[in-house]
Amino acid sequence: MARAFLFVLDSFGVGGGPDAAQYGDEGSDTLGHIAEFCAAGAADRQGLRSGPLSLPNLSALGLMQIARTATGRAPAGMPVPDKVYGIHGCANEISRGKDTPSGHWEIAGTPVTFDWGYFPTEGEAFPSQFIEALCNAAEVPGILGNCHASGTEIIARLGEEHIRTGKPICYTSSDSVFQVAAHETHFGLDRLLGFCRIARTLLDSHNIGRVIARPFVGERPSTFERTGNRRDFSVPPPEPTLLDRLVNAQRKVHAIGKIGDIFAHQGVSRVIKANGNDALMDASLAAMEAAEDGDLVFTNFVDFDMVYGHRRDVAGYAAALEAFDARLPDVHRKLAPGDLVVLTADHGCDPTWRGTDHTRERVPIIAYGPGLKSRDIGIRSTYADVGETVARHLGIAAGPHGRSFL
Repeated sequence: MARAFLFVLDSFGVGGGPDAAQYGDEGSDTLGHIAEFCAAGAADRQGLRSGPLSLPNLSALGLMQIARTATGRAPAGMPVPDKVYGIHGCANEISRGKDTPSGHWEIAGTPVTFDWGYFPTEGEAFPSQFIEALCNAAEVPGILGNCHASGTEIIARLGEEHIRTGKPICYTSSDSVFQVAAHETHFGLDRLLGFCRIARTLLDSHNIGRVIARPFVGERPSTFERTGNRRDFSVPPPEPTLLDRLVNAQRKVHAIGKIGDIFAHQGVSRVIKANGNDALMDASLAAMEAAEDGDLVFTNFVDFDMVYGHRRDVAGYAAALEAFDARLPDVHRKLAPGDLVVLTADHGCDPTWRGTDHTRERVPIIAYGPGLKSRDIGIRSTYADVGETVARHLGIAAGPHGRSFL
């Protein structure tokens, strides 16, 4: 059998982005700074974790060598194993942006070579004509927010007013994104999704990459909590991706988590939703059992980014990495001869960095499977090498971007 399992640790950058200065991110290093904080005792949290960052399984697959390749130094407090069992390296991003769609599309062999549209950082974020058209079409009395904001902060600040007035909370970030927070019961989940679908149509001419529905529950700021019913409405990739090429070759693509949304449900055979890294891993393991010859299982582990990176929660990010690492043996036990596992990321989100946005970093590449020999593949010039490696492994024709490292 030849099957592939592509797992994206959302935002797990390894520093060293050669163009990071252009994004104001020079010196950012998600892995390195988390390790540094852990080694200094600054990521200890009672009942959660303590001590140096411990990732023995990822380290055995080459993570320490990757960090040295990407930044020239090993992460603080983390032992370097004598023997490495995985193909290991890192990759630069060539897409114009440090957002989720750009990173995932490039991983799937389709870099973003155009400029996204963005909203201004000062004053009202959204054009008045767009807001008027949106509110009229969606039959809402207006919006709240209309600014750059952290999702959890703006819900805490405006959630009660939203419940009282029925006005959805609309905000953005440094990404090409229009985000809408609304209460699942007071406003209604279906109504929120409908509002976002209208916004998606109206924003196509503005070249905005994603409209994101952010439902929440609770009755007061202390109890407001975002739910797992998030939905991303993305524009489709500009050309066929690895996913399209596989489906066209009569293969199956099992899209787990938000993968389906990221690719606008193009090139997807089966959508599997799950909320939280543990549930995403459970769904991935089940999909590994169900996958047939020639199939791809593609999972995004979103918590690293959404729950910890954006919230600048170093201890939480460290604990999530350690929990993911502890479940890698479960993945190993599902492998059959001919299988390939690839672990990578779509961008950085250094939880020690200023602000709340993504960081422009290199991403790790770890590949392993029965019969694959360990070797160093160095710094790859594009994330697209990951997609081309999967394509070659699964026996489909090469695409126009990137090259396989098999």
